[in-house]
Amino acid sequence: MTAPCAHIRVDALQHNYQRLCLAAGGAKVIAVIKGNAYGHGLLTVARALPDADAFAVARLADALALSEAGIGQPIVLLGGVYDASELATAVGKRFELVVHCRPQLELLEAAAPARAVVWLEVDTGMHRLGIDPEECAAALQRLSKCKAVGELRLMTHLACADDRRDARTDQQVARFRSLLASFDGPISVANSPGVLGWPNSICAGVDPGRSFARCGIALYGISPFAGTIGAEFGLRPVMHFEAGLIAVTHVRAGECVGYGATWTARRDTVIGIIAAGYGDGYSRFLPSGTPVLVNGRRAELAGRVSMDLTAIDLGPDGAEQIGDPVTLWGDGLPVEEVAASAGTIPYTLVTGVRHTLLEPAIAGDG
Repeated sequence: MTAPCAHIRVDALQHNYQRLCLAAGGAKVIAVIKGNAYGHGLLTVARALPDADAFAVARLADALALSEAGIGQPIVLLGGVYDASELATAVGKRFELVVHCRPQLELLEAAAPARAVVWLEVDTGMHRLGIDPEECAAALQRLSKCKAVGELRLMTHLACADDRRDARTDQQVARFRSLLASFDGPISVANSPGVLGWPNSICAGVDPGRSFARCGIALYGISPFAGTIGAEFGLRPVMHFEAGLIAVTHVRAGECVGYGATWTARRDTVIGIIAAGYGDGYSRFLPSGTPVLVNGRRAELAGRVSMDLTAIDLGPDGAEQIGDPVTLWGDGLPVEEVAASAGTIPYTLVTGVRHTLLEPAIAGDG
């Protein structure tokens, strides 16, 4: 195979979900599949997790796609809805709604009777979405009177849990816990780093049976913590992104390769060209020196990534041939390491991939 393709490993996905369930300490786990399941394929991931307690997406269109595909688990709309038409559609499909602002609350107050599950999001310190903690009691009271609301739940989102030295996570948790004296319904606090990095402090003392963890990046085998890889937490990479060599050529010392002539050969060497570029999701921001694996051995990018082609330095003794596989990230080359080469985070790489191929689970493979 020379065309770029991201192989999606169902066994790894299922393994990661079970690992996160264990780490969540008895809490239910919502599989976050927004952003096309972080580039892994919305329906691919949903169908591969029949035991998931629920799924979470950012937008109504994704929730509808899941519903139309026959996905039976609860679907949480993290962004909520923004007009009466969206609300009617979401309620009709029994999607769970997140309410993070007053206009969304007012939509529910004006809605026809229903039995919707509603998550009230409280801003405990991220200052992105959510109501102020001081307004929480009043908002809960108003929602409890809405004929469209069947069950109320409470949630917040952690801003700095990916830094285990940052005290703001404990501060956010303390703010959220202070609201629970007058609320005994289901709650959700922990994201992937919350589950893996703060297992003893996220809502300590709260019955895990009423708690939901929302796991995104770790579900795909990727560490949420800088300087680490998923394997350190017992996770397996779900995406194996590869392409093939389509050309091999020799360049002399002093010759340049690629647009802008940004890379110059230090010695006579062999250059391989792979059929992948930023049009396929292999970022243009990956610099020369970014590692790849060619037939399992390490090589480096040489020059700028272009739309559908990328050059790699195979070294003076490079003996690879057209058609040989090149791992861009995945088995043997963590996406966390590749992202670090570009000074970015793995999220930006995996969500940009365009071509995926499902690899079915292997019976008996743990």
